[in-house]
Amino acid sequence: MVGMVGLWGAVQVELLEDVRAQVVRLDTGQACTVERASLPKGVREGDVVVDGRLEPGQTEARRQDVARIRARLAVPVPPQFDL
Repeated sequence: MVGMVGLWGAVQVELLEDVRAQVVRLDTGQACTVERASLPKGVREGDVVVDGRLEPGQTEARRQDVARIRARLAVPVPPQFDL
């Protein structure tokens, strides 16, 4: 499905390609494909876009949440194991 990001509210950019991008709606978790031209200039994978505007504060908050969850799920390696 190709549509306008601004009509959807908040989305996170998952994958950028030449002409299209995959985004995930933050309210439902639904992934969709949009025209890359409908995203703001300078957008990167992982960025949060709200109503067509890049939201650096929300992007950073989501990155910190992911880092916190990854740290919590990390399994410590006992000293006798050499990886």
